[in-house]
Amino acid sequence: MPRRVTPALLASALLTAGLVGCSDDAGPAPQAAPQVTAPAPPAQAAAPTPQVPAGTAPDKAFAVGVRQLKLNRDGKRPLPVTVWYPAAGKPGGQPERSADAAKGKFPVVMFSHGLNGRPADYETLLTRWTAAGFVVAAPTFPHTSRGGDGNVLDVLNQPADVSYVLTQVLALDARAGDPLRGRLATDRVAAAGHSAGGVTTIGLFTAGRDERLDAGVVFAGTALGVGTAFAGAAAPQLFVHGEADEVVEYAAGKAAYDRVPWPKAMLSLPKGDHGRALLSDGAALRVVSDTTVEFLRWSLYGDPAAKGRIPTDAARDDIATLDNRL
Repeated sequence: MPRRVTPALLASALLTAGLVGCSDDAGPAPQAAPQVTAPAPPAQAAAPTPQVPAGTAPDKAFAVGVRQLKLNRDGKRPLPVTVWYPAAGKPGGQPERSADAAKGKFPVVMFSHGLNGRPADYETLLTRWTAAGFVVAAPTFPHTSRGGDGNVLDVLNQPADVSYVLTQVLALDARAGDPLRGRLATDRVAAAGHSAGGVTTIGLFTAGRDERLDAGVVFAGTALGVGTAFAGAAAPQLFVHGEADEVVEYAAGKAAYDRVPWPKAMLSLPKGDHGRALLSDGAALRVVSDTTVEFLRWSLYGDPAAKGRIPTDAARDDIATLDNRL
């Protein structure tokens, strides 16, 4: 059985340099930071079939709109949320604030930032998902975001934050007068996150399982604190991890991945660190964004052609390798 993780151990493991790579302001992560390790996984049973029915993802790019929601869970946890959504108009260019939504119903992806990060740090990646036909909602967490008090243990409260925000976002689909009324595919939802946000994402499929989630994308994450008791209906998972990660050891992410009992894949970047490539445009980000877009097209739109393109996108320019068990 995996060993029990104490709060002190979690804090010492996650606190290393604020776990970033998450923001340009954070500076380089210390090379001597202690690394997160994990126990070896047991054998897994055969994977069940994912629950999203077959369909076809949009074959065009969308313009991107952006808006802000001011939410607060229980009156004690302020959760401002950035929402990027497919917009009417010419694709390309910068996101337009409060632009008219494109016609159609679009799956929802909940994104969780890393320690000392904010949603805007990941805009390059997240707007590529949006342009491909996804609504992306990203809360700013009250304690682990840049400018917060740095309480690393609050990561364990974040899966519940994401579930709360998801409820509020999905409610927009039926809210009279809302710009996203009738635009959300409320039965097609994924969670994604980087670093501490990866911990948050894993928690949404384990200890804090949210049954509305159909898929997950974990960047440089570990199951420390949230466990690997993946539960509920099958939800395909894509893990992305740099093999030279100086904060969350690659083996820790791989151990969590190995425990996933559902269809899954792991994109490994042999020269990748803790995720700085997610924060700026470059060859590595293009491979990661293209591979994750096709994964989301398959797992949320049910598009079998997108599934077939995943290995090709992952192999581009020999930047990454793919363990494909989808």
